[in-house]
Amino acid sequence: MSSYERPDRAALERLEPLARKLAEEVAAWRKRAARAESELSDMKGCGGQLAGPELLEVRQRIADLESENQDLRRRIAGARDQLGILRSRLVFLESRDAGAA
Repeated sequence: MSSYERPDRAALERLEPLARKLAEEVAAWRKRAARAESELSDMKGCGGQLAGPELLEVRQRIADLESENQDLRRRIAGARDQLGILRSRLVFLESRDAGAA
């Protein structure tokens, strides 16, 4: 058995949990969006007319969801940046390994 260890193994090991976390966040985001769409369709099914406290609640919920969406976009952008850094490290390691071979 060879004692060769891939030079990109460490980068891949760091990339895997980031990719998993990103997938979990996207899944949670989709779940929230589906729930909001369901709530909206339920409201439309009741005549779609909101007034008074219900209207204020819906507006607050929309504001909360928009704020949450902005936060999730920032987190996804940060994860994307980290993935880019790891990808560039991986490319560097692969090119260095190819040059050594």
